Amino acid sequence: MWYKKSIAKLVSEAEQSGEGTLKRTLSSSGLIALGVGAIIGAGLFSLTGIAAAENAGPAVMLSFIIAAVGCAFAGLCYAEFASMIPVAGSAYTYSYATMGEFMAWIIGWDLVLEYALAGATVAASWSQYFNELLKVFGTSLPNELLYSPWVEHHLADGTVFSGGIVNLPAIIIVCLLSLLLIRGTQESSFVNNILVVLKVAVVVLFIALGWQFINPANHTPFIPVNEGEELLKQGKIGMFDFFKEGYFGHFGISGVLRAAGVLFFAFVGFDAVSTAAQEAINPKKGMPIGIIGSLVICTILYVLFSYVMTGLAHYSEFKGDAKPVATAFAKTGYTFLNTAMIVTIIAGYTSVILVMLLGQSRVFYSMSKDGLLPKVFSDLSKRQTPWKTNVIFMVFVSLFAGFVPVAELGHMVSIGTLFAFTLVCIGVIVMRKRNPDVERPFKTPLVPLIPILGIIVCVLMMASLPLESWERLGIWMLIGVAVYFMYGKKHSLLRKEIESGRE
Repeated sequence: MWYKKSIAKLVSEAEQSGEGTLKRTLSSSGLIALGVGAIIGAGLFSLTGIAAAENAGPAVMLSFIIAAVGCAFAGLCYAEFASMIPVAGSAYTYSYATMGEFMAWIIGWDLVLEYALAGATVAASWSQYFNELLKVFGTSLPNELLYSPWVEHHLADGTVFSGGIVNLPAIIIVCLLSLLLIRGTQESSFVNNILVVLKVAVVVLFIALGWQFINPANHTPFIPVNEGEELLKQGKIGMFDFFKEGYFGHFGISGVLRAAGVLFFAFVGFDAVSTAAQEAINPKKGMPIGIIGSLVICTILYVLFSYVMTGLAHYSEFKGDAKPVATAFAKTGYTFLNTAMIVTIIAGYTSVILVMLLGQSRVFYSMSKDGLLPKVFSDLSKRQTPWKTNVIFMVFVSLFAGFVPVAELGHMVSIGTLFAFTLVCIGVIVMRKRNPDVERPFKTPLVPLIPILGIIVCVLMMASLPLESWERLGIWMLIGVAVYFMYGKKHSLLRKEIESGRE
């Protein structure tokens, strides 16, 4: 269970080329585009409204800053690992080198949950904007084909709709993008680059045009009052009652923290860059640039975007709204830009789904190459893509996107992401002690301070998430542990190699 892969072995795997290996086609700018493509999506266009309405109010921009700080600590740790061990697999590979096979399995299993549900979350919101586009042309899909059976949606006329059957557009977009990934990474990267340019353009346009229509009254109070926090200050309730009665997370300081935990999902893209390390032309240089560059660009855009959005419309208007950007932008009066805005948001969502589907298939590819999963997950097509894995996840992710509520998916993704970030931060400290002389093209500054701060921020945000998120993570992990002992441990190539050497 605790066998570790040597750095030399990992680097050797990274330098392999030719048949049976992933094709190197991604430049530094392509990696930044990959990161921006994954980061700017549902976290900004959809979950910002949910977090403002349910947790933080206008202070959601503070939640973004808190989440970004935690991401910066983890991002610096990811950058060191990605330049040192440029192998597909991200945190799974890093954990294999630092904490052993079992912890690597745990984090790999967690990453699959993270990327799969991230893709499903964005696909669920994608369908709402797609329907808005159809309305421009005088048609639309029935509500029964836009919502899962367990969603209560507030319609424009104030009524609540709860008779959904399936989110059909979400299923279709996941299937189409999976087929694009099967065709090839270079083709997928080209499409992603176009989508990213469109997406950044609409974010900048929203900020520039919306700024002059901000209503200062919508930013007051900046942090809405949490009744429980007031009672706590007055000594009328204790800390136990504050949590027991469900006050935590519903506005106030605790709401800002909970929103930060939820919105951490909005930054999930930068770690998806590290899953493509084996497809980077110059990974030792490109990976740190891709990870840190995409994180910096997106943080600035997020804070400005959320400030304008909560200034255009009162945060309460976003409750239960999966398309809050359209709701907010309607206040500007620029109706002639509404269609362009919707088209660009759809393009942005599309790029996120694409990168998430790419990331999860590469994690399973790495796990399969190590023998921990069946060989079917590492079989490559003539175009050097793990097509069978893409097909399997096409089915899995499309079903989640079609039938599971958006808010529930977002919470589950956040806790999985935070768990992965925590282990990567721990891994940097371990690796600095265990292998101090290994070449590090990029070094995390102020070790162990930066990794420790990353661990603290991530654990605090995990603690702020709903209990249901922990329960679901626990169930998923129990399934993963069972799979490891029934299959992974027995078929581990590293275990067989070490034990045969002893004999």
